[in-house]
Amino acid sequence: MSIQWVLLPVFVLVAITLGAFFWTGRRGGVLSRNDAGDLPNTAPQLDLLFYALIAIGLPLRKIDLVLVCLSWIFVIARFVGAGFIANSRGSQAWLASALVLLAMWFYFALRMLLLI
Repeated sequence: MSIQWVLLPVFVLVAITLGAFFWTGRRGGVLSRNDAGDLPNTAPQLDLLFYALIAIGLPLRKIDLVLVCLSWIFVIARFVGAGFIANSRGSQAWLASALVLLAMWFYFALRMLLLI
C-alpha cells in the first residue's frame, strides 16, 4: 500500500478538525467541556487514537487496504459528527466512529500479534 493512500485519510481528518475549530470560532462560540450541543468531549481523543494507529502502523508496514478503508469510514463518520452534514446525528456518528476505531485497533493488534 502506498504511503499516499495511507496518509490521505489522515490529512482529510486534520482538515476536518481544523475546519471545525475555525467554524466554531467564526460562530463566536467557544467549545467548552460541558457544552452538550457541540462535539462530544471525547472527539479529540478519538482523533488522537487514530493518528497514533497510523503513526505506529506506517513504519511497521502493517497498514493494508482493510485499514485504509476503515480509515475512510472513520473520517466520514467524524465528518458527519462534526456537523458538516447532519447536525442531529452527532452522537450517533461519534458512536459509529468510535466503533470503527475499535475495529481498526483490533485488526491492527491481530496483525501485529499473529504476524499476518
